[in-house]
Amino acid sequence: MAIPEKVLTEPVTLPKTGTWPETRHQFDEKSLWAIKAAVAAERPLLVRGEPGTGKSQLARAAAYYLGRAFISEVVHSRSECQDLQYYFDAVARLGAAQTLGLIGAGGDTIKDLLPAIERNMKNPLDPICFLNPGALWWAFNWTAAEKQYEKSNKAARRPEKPADWTSEKGTVLLIDEIDKADADLPNGLLETLGNGSFSVPHMDEPVQVNEGDPVPLVVITTNEERELPAAFIRRCMVLHLDLPRGDDKLINWLCERGKVHFEDQCHIDVRKEAAEQLVKDRNEAEKLNLPTPGQAEYLDILRAVVGIAKEDKDEQLKTLKAISRFALVKYERVP
Repeated sequence: MAIPEKVLTEPVTLPKTGTWPETRHQFDEKSLWAIKAAVAAERPLLVRGEPGTGKSQLARAAAYYLGRAFISEVVHSRSECQDLQYYFDAVARLGAAQTLGLIGAGGDTIKDLLPAIERNMKNPLDPICFLNPGALWWAFNWTAAEKQYEKSNKAARRPEKPADWTSEKGTVLLIDEIDKADADLPNGLLETLGNGSFSVPHMDEPVQVNEGDPVPLVVITTNEERELPAAFIRRCMVLHLDLPRGDDKLINWLCERGKVHFEDQCHIDVRKEAAEQLVKDRNEAEKLNLPTPGQAEYLDILRAVVGIAKEDKDEQLKTLKAISRFALVKYERVP
């Protein structure tokens, strides 16, 4: 299937979604084909690359491109696969039981102390009241997740539903920085995604995609901080997001990204000088085996320049010279 030329040549504005601010995105043909391949194969898309190359934003852009709801979850060192499926608030249930004991002893009213009880007066300690849908639940079956969310104590975050969106349009789930977790999480995730369903305690039916709804596109990012299990990688489509090689190519590429995000707010000479400085600092950091600045730092410094100096070229250049060290040089470089 051909990719519309307009998508490749014109930047798109990604609207504010939940905690994600409005931003601009420039698609490239390689990324769009990777998205289409993952959707067609019904496999996760593993996006690899150094920090700041736009891996996380690609998932959000994919949701925009496909017209799907966007769901995101950031992985940390204590994350388990179950956390992506559901969250059982055992602490809240214990607190409810203690509250009921106080009420029985002549304490405050149920309405004052436990609003969740009002939703299930027959059995206020029913585990269903404390079972919250996780990101995978929302991605697999938004309708079922929404119903369970209304029954729960709402201890977990609810994704934002796009206007005029229905479950038949599908979802995109971003699982961000999976390399921060140990091997159990990707292995468990592999089983869940391979089965297309998962079981939840206290529920009779497994969570699975409704018949007729598209399989969710799961985009998984890694900064390569830890090696992922080989079996997991084999079951993914893999996209490498690398910065262009060669100083001139990287400078030109950064200047184009600066134009996408700031257009005429940032003068071309300012964008170029910032790119040249970043490449210089990047080369120095590589020699000293330090983390290298990339696209994220480049956009940060342009955002600061535009915020301080507005659209005056001379003022922007002066500002860039004054603040570049704060955005680009983040480690003490002792030879």
